[in-house]
Amino acid sequence: MKLNAGELLKKYLEKNTPHAYEVERLCTMLFEELSKNVYEMPQRELEMLQAAALLHDIGYSVEAKSHNKHSRDIILKEGLEGFADEEVKIIACIARYHRGNLPDKNRHKLYGSFSKTERKIIKRLSGILRFADGLDIEHKPIIREVRTEYDSANHILKIILIPDPAAGGLNISKSLRKRDLLELGFKCQSVVFIKSK
Repeated sequence: MKLNAGELLKKYLEKNTPHAYEVERLCTMLFEELSKNVYEMPQRELEMLQAAALLHDIGYSVEAKSHNKHSRDIILKEGLEGFADEEVKIIACIARYHRGNLPDKNRHKLYGSFSKTERKIIKRLSGILRFADGLDIEHKPIIREVRTEYDSANHILKIILIPDPAAGGLNISKSLRKRDLLELGFKCQSVVFIKSK
């Protein structure tokens, strides 16, 4: 019997679930903002992104090195309740690209097996996940809200982070380094701002 994403997370990574749920929350906010302001995406893509966000680190149950690839392999092996086989493959790919190399259709067999449309979906959703994972570098919820503004004439995405006032300082260095795939997926340049109020 297939498990849902939450059950699969608990099966493989019971101790680090708060990070997975925080990344899922950040992904949801980013998805909704980007869908509203940059490129409209269907609800089903959000559901696939949320599943990938919950499962992106389950590969740690195998080893830390290349855990993103192990996460992909576990998702492919286990399957997911509520998702068709092709969707499970997409979710596995989204999780795989939350760190490490960018998608390459010539070098990466699974990614290369998708249609052009599916590859675009994977790039966009993996870009969101990659950036959101970087935002939770300290593994504690310090960002209350994420907003976006988009300059369509110049293809510049402004990402506005609103931290929790009680959280103290906000370290965004990792997320800045991990926005490459987000920019690639949405064909834009991005700037990140921290808004104190």
